[in-house]
Amino acid sequence: MQLEIMPRKKRLSAGRVPLILFLCQMISALDVPLDSKLLEDLVQPPTITQQSPKDYIVDPRENIVIQCEAKGKPPPSFSWTRNGTHFDIDKDPLVTMKAGLGTLIINIMGEGKAETYEGVYQCTARNERGAAISNNIVVRPSRSPLWTKEKLEPITLRSGQSLILPCRPPVGLPPAIIFWMDNSFQRLPQSERVSQGLNGDLYFSNVLPEDSREDYICYARFNHTQTIQQKQPISLKVVLVDELNDTIAANLSDTEVYGAKSSRERPPTFLTPQGNASNKEELRGNVLSLECIAEGLPTPIIYWIKEDGTLPTNRTFYRNFQKTLQITQVSEADSGKYQCIAKNALGVIHHTISVTVKAAPYWIMAPQNLVLSPGEDGALVCRANGNPKPRISWLSNGVPIEIAPDDPSRKINGDTIIFSSVQERSSAVYQCNASNEYGYLLGNAFVNVLAEPPRILTSENTLYQVIANRPALLDCAFFGSPLPTIEWFKGTKGSALREDTYVLHENGTLEIPVAQKDSTGTYTCVARNKLGMAKNEVHLEIKDPTRIIKQPEYAVVQRGSTVSFECKVKHDHTLIPTVIWLKDNGELPSDGRFTVDKDQLVVADVSDSDGGTYTCVANTTLDDVSASAVLSVVAPTPTPAPIYDVPNPPFDLELTDQLDKSVQLSWTPGDDNNSPITKFIIEYEDAMHEAGLWHHQTEVPGTQTTAQLKLSPYVNYSFRVMAENSLGRSLPSEASEQYLTKAAEPDKNPMTVEGLGSEPDNLVITWQPLNGFESNGPGLQYKVSWRQKDGDDEWTSVVVANVSKYIVSGTPTFVPYLIKVQALNDVGFAPEPAVVMGHSGEDLPMVAPGNVHVTVVNSTLAEVHWDPVPLKSVRGHLQGYRIYYWTDQNSSKRNRRHIEKKILTFQGSKTHGMLPGLEPFSHYTLNVRVVNGKGEGPASPDRVFHTPEGVPSAPSSLKIVNPTLDSLTLEWDPPSHPNGILTEYTLKYQPINSTHELGPLVDLKIPANKTRWTLKNLNFSTRYKFYFYAQTSAGSGSQITEEAVTTVDEGKEEWRKEIVNGSRSFFGLKGLMPGTAYKVRVGAEGDSGFVSSEDVFETGPAMASRQVDIATQGWFIGLMCAVALLILILLIVCFIRRNKGGKYPVKEKEDAHPDPEIQPMKEDDGTFGEYSDAEDHKPLKKGSRTPSDRTVKKEDSDDSLVDYGEGVNGQFNEDGSFIGQYSGKKEKEPAEGNESSEAPSPVNAMNSFV
Repeated sequence: MQLEIMPRKKRLSAGRVPLILFLCQMISALDVPLDSKLLEDLVQPPTITQQSPKDYIVDPRENIVIQCEAKGKPPPSFSWTRNGTHFDIDKDPLVTMKAGLGTLIINIMGEGKAETYEGVYQCTARNERGAAISNNIVVRPSRSPLWTKEKLEPITLRSGQSLILPCRPPVGLPPAIIFWMDNSFQRLPQSERVSQGLNGDLYFSNVLPEDSREDYICYARFNHTQTIQQKQPISLKVVLVDELNDTIAANLSDTEVYGAKSSRERPPTFLTPQGNASNKEELRGNVLSLECIAEGLPTPIIYWIKEDGTLPTNRTFYRNFQKTLQITQVSEADSGKYQCIAKNALGVIHHTISVTVKAAPYWIMAPQNLVLSPGEDGALVCRANGNPKPRISWLSNGVPIEIAPDDPSRKINGDTIIFSSVQERSSAVYQCNASNEYGYLLGNAFVNVLAEPPRILTSENTLYQVIANRPALLDCAFFGSPLPTIEWFKGTKGSALREDTYVLHENGTLEIPVAQKDSTGTYTCVARNKLGMAKNEVHLEIKDPTRIIKQPEYAVVQRGSTVSFECKVKHDHTLIPTVIWLKDNGELPSDGRFTVDKDQLVVADVSDSDGGTYTCVANTTLDDVSASAVLSVVAPTPTPAPIYDVPNPPFDLELTDQLDKSVQLSWTPGDDNNSPITKFIIEYEDAMHEAGLWHHQTEVPGTQTTAQLKLSPYVNYSFRVMAENSLGRSLPSEASEQYLTKAAEPDKNPMTVEGLGSEPDNLVITWQPLNGFESNGPGLQYKVSWRQKDGDDEWTSVVVANVSKYIVSGTPTFVPYLIKVQALNDVGFAPEPAVVMGHSGEDLPMVAPGNVHVTVVNSTLAEVHWDPVPLKSVRGHLQGYRIYYWTDQNSSKRNRRHIEKKILTFQGSKTHGMLPGLEPFSHYTLNVRVVNGKGEGPASPDRVFHTPEGVPSAPSSLKIVNPTLDSLTLEWDPPSHPNGILTEYTLKYQPINSTHELGPLVDLKIPANKTRWTLKNLNFSTRYKFYFYAQTSAGSGSQITEEAVTTVDEGKEEWRKEIVNGSRSFFGLKGLMPGTAYKVRVGAEGDSGFVSSEDVFETGPAMASRQVDIATQGWFIGLMCAVALLILILLIVCFIRRNKGGKYPVKEKEDAHPDPEIQPMKEDDGTFGEYSDAEDHKPLKKGSRTPSDRTVKKEDSDDSLVDYGEGVNGQFNEDGSFIGQYSGKKEKEPAEGNESSEAPSPVNAMNSFV
């Protein structure tokens, strides 16, 4: 057989290498070969082959498997430590060890808990030669905690403001993966404007109306336990501010919208990180992630640079629309200052991040196993690096070397242990520990002192067969301690083989570079050391190579004929060849037309598909050869089809009849390619003014080959021609010769002439200059002329260079001017230009509007009138009038630290306007100013007006405290907006009795200076509903409602008792009455006696219903009479049939005529009908309400994902998280009314799980 050639060589006279064993096909032997014969009596210290990771996070729902496997001779035994002390697995029935291995299996699926076995584990594998130890394996169960409950208020923003939606996921193990979706489980779109930060928050550089939605939901996915937790949805509303209301919204108080930043265009500012600089520390080998997210309008763009270097090209990646810079496989060289730049049209900002790369220990040279013979020397080297530099410590058989048994052959020198004159007792397993504050490395390496005579592992009398003139490799795998020397001999006599003809590899293999026939024979391998000698014989045979002496030949045949390929092979007579044929390197088609004879392939009835490459392959057990030939199949040549294509380009362009403003161009057409030419397109180039740019000149019919071209003055012309047919346009022809026309005066004047003043005493005249082609000659200039429109002045003129602006100084303010701009060049002037009108600069208006008066329309609206100012006093273009108005600083409503003025602008010449959004019962001051293009004029005298009282807002809060048997105390806060002087409060209340009926309504007036009121003489254990509102002289304000229950009369109630299993921590109470207060007592009885605690709670109210006594209704009485009559008739029929012996199917009749049950519901009086039976016995959750629109509000504290309002129907774990497939959404129940102020009930919390 043919063996791999080893690249390294060794002379036969080379000295021994004492520290390394050379084994079969191994360059350096760090281990004893796993040869079954060798391992029967060869000892070896333990080596750890398999162990769990250092940071081992386990699934708390599955058994814990901590791996530890090792090899050695004799087989090692295993022991474990937990948290630094011996872990006796025999004492824990849940812990077992795999037979023959050290792997621990902790069975927690039955009754154990993963948290019980959390800790640091270490495995020790020991035999008579030493002890190897594993890493410290930190076992921790994965955790996927629920989200902290919080109440999220809806957010309202103006379009353009920035926003951060916080995620703040629960801390799990390992950390959760964060993503944002809607309640249909669709990922929210992200862009340069909207993106998710590394911390999971959702950042808006600026908000748009399309961002409005009620289901911004942050999800946390814990992959280890395959669970997903979700945050409560966040509602966002983005409102537009039109031109009128923009000013109003800009003056709203900060509490009326979320955030206080302007919605106008603004330069960037960073949302994260804060400030101008920050620091970042990362570990070597990790991914460095730097993040910068900016807000601004328009949306800023982020750029990254490294201040003191360049970013690595192959390891740098940009994520999250360039807001995140990532560098993979980070190293100490990546330390430095990184700068992120945020830029938009209004500005640029920078933030510098100082990056420091630290490093946990990493190997430079890990300790390697060492096999020595008695009396030899050796060394174990352990070199590691890190930042900070790691500390190296040594252990022997798992014990710190400082307290390990002394070995006189061992000497420690820092990161090296030097061994000299070792003996068998020096065998041990050494551990090198390299550690710093970021981690550690633990390497096991054994020193195995063996005294073994040579052994040859290659089988005796192995036969090698090799093709002549190829390399021959003869194996001699060996083992011994000390390391044996190898010699090879040929035949029974003679000296050792020498290197000039042979190559002896370090693994014992003998190589014959070019084997010849005389290389055949018997070879002997001899291994020697001081303990003995071993030898082995192998045999080599040299075979003749296989050759193809007649190869297949290239063939060209016509379709339908027969072709044959010949392939004759010569081979060694002791080898049996096989010959196969291939077509295009694949098998021959399975077709009867292909026949293979001994040395021939025949193909009959050749078709086009038979063309290709045919290969003959001859194989033996030692070599193979091949030869190929190509078959081409031909047929009679058909008549070629005509070629249709675009025309060839014209050629031979010539200019004749050259005049000042015309020239004749002629050309020769190219081939039309079987499609007639329909037209020629002529283009020109102006080499003087626009070199390289071709312009359309004209088109002529396809029958013409000349064209008369009109030219412009002072242009250096070149022409080219293209032909076009029905298939398209040809390539352009070569350019014609150049032709320069003579200069002439301009034939046109500048366009877009305007006159506007930039200052009160100037006039800026601008125009659009002529281009070079339009100049018609050199020395292009402009004559600018102007005069006052209404004056008798002559035209004032000035000639300027080829510019586009001229400023006239010293003009009167805002005076109309007549303006004209005329082009000229070195030849002459253009025609007389058109006259346009402009104005000199504006100045601030001089006069304030007069006769300003205010009409108050209602408490929030006023109308303002004023007289217009004289147009001459405006001193500019009248843009409108502007009203400044503000509340009086000494207003009785509130005192402000500063006057906040509001502004409304009315366009044009309006003389009146409306002031919306005023505050009732307030003192206002206003003035009016005229506005032109320069700015505002003086203010009119201030006018004061007062808005009348309005109805107040609802009281800020209403709480019911101190419930007793017959009294309830109400506490409230006054309305946040009284909008006048409060005159009194109105309190209405009514009981809801056990039959769900609303009792009589009691109306009570309370003085305006009160904030607390006690109601007495109430019924015990009764629910009351309260309606409360404030009043001013303008009327009643909005009401606030609340419900409460008086306490139970303990003297009239009996205790009910339930026995609960002691292992449970909750119990559901059933059969309770709605709207009733209960006292609950939980007691535990044990060795220390009886211990109990009490609490009071109330069940939620049932929806009240005003029932109708149907027994008094006429239709009901008539129906009952009809039913009674029908029953009487049936009884008579039954009696008659029984007397006649007939059968009466009573059950069929009864099934066919069920007794109807009538339960009407009335809605016109605002009451509810009866509850269904399925609902009557379900206790309502605490805090539910019965609002006036007859909807029941869901409790906010419900733990399920559906009750958070997200519509999730899926599988749920016991901790409330959901797994598996996502499903469709569920409509949220309507939620209205006010939250209850009553204390939370533990029983209601239990009911949510029962």
